[in-house]
Amino acid sequence: MRIIFTEDYDGMSREAAKIVAGQLYLKPASVLGLATGSTPVGLYDMLVKVHETIGLDFSSVTTFNLDEYVGMNPENPESYHYFMQEHLFSRVNLDPSRCFVPDGMAEDLSAEGRHYDERIRRAGGIDLQVLGIGQNAHIGFNEPDIQFEAMTHKVRLDDETIRANARFFEREEDVPRYAISLGIRNIMLARRVVLLANGAKKAEAVRKAVCGSVTPEAPASILQLHRDVTVIVDRAAAACLPEAWKQNHVYTF
Repeated sequence: MRIIFTEDYDGMSREAAKIVAGQLYLKPASVLGLATGSTPVGLYDMLVKVHETIGLDFSSVTTFNLDEYVGMNPENPESYHYFMQEHLFSRVNLDPSRCFVPDGMAEDLSAEGRHYDERIRRAGGIDLQVLGIGQNAHIGFNEPDIQFEAMTHKVRLDDETIRANARFFEREEDVPRYAISLGIRNIMLARRVVLLANGAKKAEAVRKAVCGSVTPEAPASILQLHRDVTVIVDRAAAACLPEAWKQNHVYTF
């Protein structure tokens, strides 16, 4: 695991953009796993700028998003389909036929999960998975006590997650209670993982993820066992990490 410390959100986004852009330069036909929420917005903005200024090419890239709300129409502004269109898909030269988001409207969510897993397999697996982290240390929508061996599946959102996501809706009651999400096993099968975290509210979750016990109570802790993980945190999100780790820009263990 490698931890990159940055001063602020912009620095976190910039470091992440360097990694994703480097992946595409080395392998133009990369398969990217993408996340939603406020954390990766800066990353996507910077990738768009690199695309517009020096021609970062997305034409051969395939993308798989982590999750979607159950019962959420893709045209709903609160859906993750809509989010990705707004922040990345419509702003670079991605092929729409190779941009995948789980179908939260599927009548059979178990079948949709299996179908999504098969699409990933046929694409050759995920080369680089981008993750955020929840305040309860969830990744994707894999909430505490989730099964580590799970593949794409329906999940019930924790109350803490619902409260955190309420800022995107008019009322907390409008936040969906269920989602379909890549499972922990999907994430662990990715060849590389980049986890982003910013802000003081994420500090304890980051601590659990990188130096706590590996336990389903902190789903992100499983990343300690992954072969190639980069964690990028701003100063506030790194507050609970050992001071000795922060002496340099990058800490590796």
